[in-house]
Amino acid sequence: MSEKLGKREDASSAVTFNSAMGIASSDVSAMKKVDGPDSLTLSGVDHTARPTWKLNETVEFYRDVLGLPLVHAISARGWGPPGHHDFLHFFFDAGKDATIAFFYYIGSEQPERYIPEEHHFYFATHTAWAVDTEEELIAWKEALTERGVKVSPYTKHEILESIYFLDPNGYPVEITRRLRETEKIDEVDAMLTLKAAMEVEREARDEGQLLADIDTVWRRKAAYVRAYQESDT
Repeated sequence: MSEKLGKREDASSAVTFNSAMGIASSDVSAMKKVDGPDSLTLSGVDHTARPTWKLNETVEFYRDVLGLPLVHAISARGWGPPGHHDFLHFFFDAGKDATIAFFYYIGSEQPERYIPEEHHFYFATHTAWAVDTEEELIAWKEALTERGVKVSPYTKHEILESIYFLDPNGYPVEITRRLRETEKIDEVDAMLTLKAAMEVEREARDEGQLLADIDTVWRRKAAYVRAYQESDT
């Protein structure tokens, strides 16, 4: 292991943005897939990060309204290829050794593609924090409302109950609690659902079409459910 560490590449050796960030082809078919259990594991989320063009509002919201401690800040000249802005990269404690972080690119203006929009595509990218109990979820909703934050109604979706709100950048934030823990049946259901969905999506794509609807997935999944039940008896 020490020999590998001694020979590892440093980011300073990268000559383009793509090589510095490990950006290459997204063709999964050309990649080597794991065959069986993998010895590699992860230890949870360290941080999530997004750009901000509202430095004051972002710091004041996360530190003073949400009450998250500001725990670290990086200030640097531009990294990587020419044209990379000088920046601030700052982190707030999000609990259990995780943080939420922001990049403030000095001297830049917000590109149009990063302007928030009212669409479920945009809201699909969000940060979700966990609380353990219904009482904690209620306490957060009441406290945020009292602090002037517009908060959604309580939303139950399968194994979670959540509330939602926006930060000053327009980024969606979720606070959620588990209604129950996942079990083996959930793992099996996920496996069969995605197997069916991937199969019919690939078939539609090969025909130059988009996947039509969820019913198409359910019909294919039903066959896999029957086969699984028969194999389990």
